[in-house]
Amino acid sequence: MSEITPIRPLPEAEVPGWDIETDVAIIGFGAAGACAAIEAAAAGASVTLFESGSGSGGASALSGGEIYIGGNGGSDAQQAAGFTDSTEDFEKYMMMAGGPDADAAKVSLYARESLNHYQWLKDQGVPYKGSFVPGKVIEPAEDDTLLWSGSEAAWPFSQEAKPAPRGHTIQFMGWGGGRKLVDILEGRARALGVDVRTDARALSLIADASGRVIGLVVRIDNKPQYVRARKGVVLATGGFCMNQEMLRRYAPETLRLNDPLGENDNGSGILMGMGAGGDAIHMDEFFTTCPWIMPASLVKGIFVNERGQRFINEDAYHGRVSRTLLDQPGDKAYLLVDNEIFDRPLDLARIEIAAVGETWEEVEQELGMSEGTLSHTVHHFNKHAAEGKDPICNKDAEWLKVLDQAPFAALELNASTSYFSFFTLGGLNTAPTGEVLDRGGQPVPGLYAAGRTTSGLPRWGHGYSSGLSLADCTFFGRMAGRTVGSAAA
Repeated sequence: MSEITPIRPLPEAEVPGWDIETDVAIIGFGAAGACAAIEAAAAGASVTLFESGSGSGGASALSGGEIYIGGNGGSDAQQAAGFTDSTEDFEKYMMMAGGPDADAAKVSLYARESLNHYQWLKDQGVPYKGSFVPGKVIEPAEDDTLLWSGSEAAWPFSQEAKPAPRGHTIQFMGWGGGRKLVDILEGRARALGVDVRTDARALSLIADASGRVIGLVVRIDNKPQYVRARKGVVLATGGFCMNQEMLRRYAPETLRLNDPLGENDNGSGILMGMGAGGDAIHMDEFFTTCPWIMPASLVKGIFVNERGQRFINEDAYHGRVSRTLLDQPGDKAYLLVDNEIFDRPLDLARIEIAAVGETWEEVEQELGMSEGTLSHTVHHFNKHAAEGKDPICNKDAEWLKVLDQAPFAALELNASTSYFSFFTLGGLNTAPTGEVLDRGGQPVPGLYAAGRTTSGLPRWGHGYSSGLSLADCTFFGRMAGRTVGSAAA
């Protein structure tokens, strides 16, 4: 008998017998798997969901519960806050945020259907208060809904698409609403009759002689169980930020970081999809952020690399700034602030004070930089900031401030020691329907995927916005579930 392994499907001829039979088998019980299960069950299919842990969760449950929503004139929360949001602007921003190879088909579909998806979430019981939090925040401190969650109001995005806040957060007091979101989706899936099997680790897909995926092998109670999926299998196992071997092979830049954001994101679904013929794309891409923007006064400071050079407009999304920081020489970057805007960053961020001085020349010297480097950068910035301009990095005038109130300080963000949470963005290439595509762009029969197992809406770390991943997981999880649930057995 062939080895049971995620890297290649088990041939149907070697299945000793079917222990479980269902129309649709879903692997993974985060937001993507739950939404796929809801739609497949609503389509009339019998659905069995397998989760390696002891309950639902995944990276979705570790999130803030924020979903990126807009277009079609704006959501109720956007309109109540005085914002209109055209579908064209929404789509344009997401195309820019998606990077050089943004998935135009998925972006266009989601831009058109975003408000309908918002209503669908409400119909499942997801609550939204509808209130707006202005300014720069990472998550609402209380139970508010709407916030600026990306680089919408920052260059270059603001030059191409009319800015609007689009992060819609579940009503939940404080940070961490993702757990509540997954709980609600779990409750809905169970109410629709989805058969949930926990402590069930998927070991391999099963394929027939033609290569069609017809089931999977799962380990339950330390025994392999053979599952027949008459309509198909949905992979929703998350990314691979917890798999050091895969990180080393596909995304080695992440090895500089120490804080992966995931639970069981071991890449097993991606490996199973690749083994069945699926194409994995953008496997080097990842999201990362260090929460340096709290308090928001720090945004008025300027970042320099170890050579004393600026490299980003600091009013961009904190994840865009953090990801660009990793592109700089060395492991360190410094946030330069004066006494007027200085405040201690969050303890979580592990940001240290690297130098203090009564002049910028003293700060430069204490950091061990070449004479005239950092000081010239600051003096050039101050000269133009006094005129409300930033010709180097195009920072918006709202966040420009002359840094001239001594004492001055350099706050150190260090890739090795500061808190840079990260997760992977690469994965299986899928159609908007959720079908896994092979290298020729053709569907792998019987195989579907959603969430961070795929390369979806968020596929460029430099353009990520909070809420894009949950938007991708929930909406395209639905599309995968709807497609497989309606498929012929």
